[in-house]
Amino acid sequence: MQLFRSAPMRFLALTTLLWLVIFLLTRVALLAGHMAEFGAANLTVFGVGILYDLSFLAYALLPMGLFLLLLPARIWRSRAWRWLLEASLFVCVYVMLFTAVAEWLFWDEFGVRFNFIAVDYLVYSDEVLNNIRESYPLGTLLSLLAGASLLVTLALHGTLTRICAAPVPLLRHRMARMVVLGSAALLAGFTVDQDHPRGDGGNTYVRELSSNGPYQFFAAFRNNELDYQQFYSTLPADEVAKQIRSELAEPNAHFVGSDPMDIRRTISNPGTPRKLNVVLVTIESLSAKYLGSNGDNRNLTPNLDALRKQSLYFNNFYATGTRTDRGLEAITLSIPPTPGRSIVKRIGRESGFASLGQQFKAKGYDAVFMYGGRGYFDNMNAFFGGNGYRIVDQSSVPEADIHFKNAWGMADEDLYAQATRVADEDFAKQQPFFLQLMTTSNHRPYTYPDGRIDIPSGKGRDGAVKYTDYAIGKFLENVRSKPWFDQTIFIFVADHTAGSAGKEDLPVENYQIPLFIYAPKLLPTGERGELASQLDLAPTLLAMLNMSYESTFFGRNLMVENTLPPRVVIGNYQHLGLFDGTDLAILSPRQALRRHNQALGASVEVNAKADDPLIARAIAYYQAASHGYKQRLLGWNAPEQQPVVSQKE
Repeated sequence: MQLFRSAPMRFLALTTLLWLVIFLLTRVALLAGHMAEFGAANLTVFGVGILYDLSFLAYALLPMGLFLLLLPARIWRSRAWRWLLEASLFVCVYVMLFTAVAEWLFWDEFGVRFNFIAVDYLVYSDEVLNNIRESYPLGTLLSLLAGASLLVTLALHGTLTRICAAPVPLLRHRMARMVVLGSAALLAGFTVDQDHPRGDGGNTYVRELSSNGPYQFFAAFRNNELDYQQFYSTLPADEVAKQIRSELAEPNAHFVGSDPMDIRRTISNPGTPRKLNVVLVTIESLSAKYLGSNGDNRNLTPNLDALRKQSLYFNNFYATGTRTDRGLEAITLSIPPTPGRSIVKRIGRESGFASLGQQFKAKGYDAVFMYGGRGYFDNMNAFFGGNGYRIVDQSSVPEADIHFKNAWGMADEDLYAQATRVADEDFAKQQPFFLQLMTTSNHRPYTYPDGRIDIPSGKGRDGAVKYTDYAIGKFLENVRSKPWFDQTIFIFVADHTAGSAGKEDLPVENYQIPLFIYAPKLLPTGERGELASQLDLAPTLLAMLNMSYESTFFGRNLMVENTLPPRVVIGNYQHLGLFDGTDLAILSPRQALRRHNQALGASVEVNAKADDPLIARAIAYYQAASHGYKQRLLGWNAPEQQPVVSQKE
């Protein structure tokens, strides 16, 4: 072919071919690991996949192609250039192999191609790199990749020699080839995007394997924040207002907002306010399926299984999202997972909300966010510091008080020790406390102090779960003798599950988490089976304290009987869902609407319209949440009087 007879275009063709081979082998390897989930449709990944592969290469190789075509012929003939070209080929092959291995590891962790999570990992490189070093034999792995790259480069030495001996056209002919490369990139830009041609719905594994990892990575830069009005199906404002207010119309709520979609309302909880302490522990990646009391036979959670019998336990409880920042957002702000990145990480717009911490602070509590790691990760310090909390994280704890730490932070038992110290100090000052903790130990590299449990440190998720359980048991044992224990409510809830990937965009069963509310002298024990989620925790907790307040929460009080239709909202950065206990509505970009009938069973996917009652409910939640955020309707209005209460009143 005339186009590829010149030296620059031949080298570009060789590089393209190598990338395509690597992409093909990566796709085959990932497919082989999930063959059962792909079913008869698995061959479609190769046809659609080649389009994404070529689209990525049309962008990625354009700068290289233009550079090679602009080089004078005399440089192509020099010996130094030949050596430089060979070195460049080695680097290219190394990058290709490194990308393939990174894709494999990311898929193993999240069950998807590169997405906005991979983008975030670049931002928080210290934690991520340390995590990788502690989780994998990094030196050995990189050495093997270098060796393989060298072998490939040596095998192509003869090919490179022939490429350098090929003719270098006159500049005017090379300009024509530049136009071809530029046109290919433009064509890819107009015909292929993050979801077209792979589409929405259907088998998620098939759709993800049809993608190209590096393409999805760069696309995530553009799509980490999505405007709801632009990308999702909407309803008229009056319909949304009527629907969302009916969803939140509890007997003790009075709406006070003037905007039709403003959910601000006064909540009048009956009874004398209870000046109790609260310790709210958000546990990293604790899926409900790990509990022995839920049928797991590995004895990973003996302390939590015992605690379940002593607590008010919610056995039909769900996370709203798939990442820590989503769980913290839902628990703290009681807001559905708006598309794109969470509010926690929207730098410059993450503060000033009517948060759970603000509600406690206004009543004279010491509201403290305590994190086992460094709170700059995921913008947590800025979020909590700007929403009524003071911060205690790894960087504010003396090294002498940290007995074990890994890439993500100090061990859970060290975090609990810090919480105990803060509680003791507040009690001594006669100040009630609200401590909101975020643990880190149940996370790769799954390392923890030796000698605590019968599973060696660093051997996998099972050990991390069991150590998490051990640390909770030790914490409660240590604080039972404290003078403030009998006046404290302890809450243990997960931030999200250990894995949310599945054959569907939003596999409901993979969002289920446990919720324990433990206060043996204050609350009745038992099991609660109503459908609920992290959104409902804040209003339920404040109701337990008989606290009246002005609310911008999308959650409900679970402690009262009501006739409101059941629902939980679940989502990821792109797909937004509402589950009513039977069926699931899904809202996707480009105004796509779907529902999964019998979502916990057969889960039959069908297209839907906005007049479907379940779809309308979903739109109401997400449109109202996005509108409230955008129009700043969810801000904190400090009460005129902020009474300071003491534990001895």
